[in-house]
Amino acid sequence: MNILLLGSGGREHALAWAVKQNPKCDRLIVAPGNAGIAQIAECAALDIEKGSAVAAFCDENAIDFVIIGPEAPLAAGVADRLRDAGILCFGPSAAAARLEASKSFTKEICDAANAPTAGYGHFTDAEAAKAYIRAEGAPIVVKADGLAAGKGVIVAMTEDEALAAVDDMFSGAFGGAGAEVVIEEFMDGEEASFFVLCDGEDVLPIGTAQDHKRVGEGDTGPNTGGMGAYSPAPVLTDTLAEKALAEIVRPTMAEMAKRGTPYQGVLYVGLMIQDGQPRLVEYNVRFGDPECQVLMMRLGAQALDLMHACAEGRLAGARVNWAADHAMTVVMAAQGYPGSYEKGTIIKGLDALSETSFEMCFHAGTAKENGCTVASGGRVLNITARGATLAEAQQRAYAMVEAIDWPGGFYRADIGWRALK
Repeated sequence: MNILLLGSGGREHALAWAVKQNPKCDRLIVAPGNAGIAQIAECAALDIEKGSAVAAFCDENAIDFVIIGPEAPLAAGVADRLRDAGILCFGPSAAAARLEASKSFTKEICDAANAPTAGYGHFTDAEAAKAYIRAEGAPIVVKADGLAAGKGVIVAMTEDEALAAVDDMFSGAFGGAGAEVVIEEFMDGEEASFFVLCDGEDVLPIGTAQDHKRVGEGDTGPNTGGMGAYSPAPVLTDTLAEKALAEIVRPTMAEMAKRGTPYQGVLYVGLMIQDGQPRLVEYNVRFGDPECQVLMMRLGAQALDLMHACAEGRLAGARVNWAADHAMTVVMAAQGYPGSYEKGTIIKGLDALSETSFEMCFHAGTAKENGCTVASGGRVLNITARGATLAEAQQRAYAMVEAIDWPGGFYRADIGWRALK
């Protein structure tokens, strides 16, 4: 089949790599793609948030199946436009994508579904938000209600930090995403990511992972989009996963269907686990990044079959075949990230890296300039490896990191520390 994949990050490189392993893929086009993706697929310039343009491109290129990677096109209704045009696609409708696009909507759904999550307040006024913070105290979590590219969450350890976060959001630091804020109870415990496919009726778990959000080693410093990840997540046992399905995921999916907005696509379920009880931190309506990279390394070619079955409503008969292994990805980011950083720095040594089902360098923010690979974003490379154990996957990943010559970049040297300590 001819497949169009929308997106340009490390998540999309990993999805493209997995799709290409499957012999059912005759042609793969990625829009817009990046320097790494261009090595394994066709790349196309396309406004991926404009549904009519994507639908026209599909018609011109005889596309059979569209996989939507990032959240922005989903929130913009691209999946709706494709379905209206009779084009099979993987990804939720704009109405269902509100599970990520509006944190207050997610809280409303959780309340209706009795899904355990953090206590919260929803505010459109800075002074009311500050009064809530003063009443609740710190630590406390301040979230921009809308999409903020994974950066609109402040875990405030002091009251002053929380009050400053409110000022930042209402003053436009996160654009329109911060016009409303959700302020949540700080939840103790260990965080894990649970990934399920939903086809509007059936739910199929496809994997677990843990990522490292903080920029500094030992999980210190400001939050980022993610500095590394590993799969599976040891804390998310089969018993806990089933509990999360029964108490959180399935009630949420039932509530969405009840409202006439059934969910179809991958659902990222961010969980906080304490004393054997999972509580919802957040939903994302697409694969996590960098969690997708470790999931795709472990899923391989079957990822396409699973996404296709999901899009066609055939999950009831689908099964996931896991190898008994582990995967880890280490993010290499531009110096200064998640603050201001320089673009255009040259990256050397990539051509010598192994590219197998056990070792891959997935590109995130890269471009080609004058024959050289250069950094074009904050998170730039995802160095990913599999192993029989997590320690083996870690050793392989960091050996690859050491082979890369990029003075303009940095990485955390302790990815996986919590599971390996």
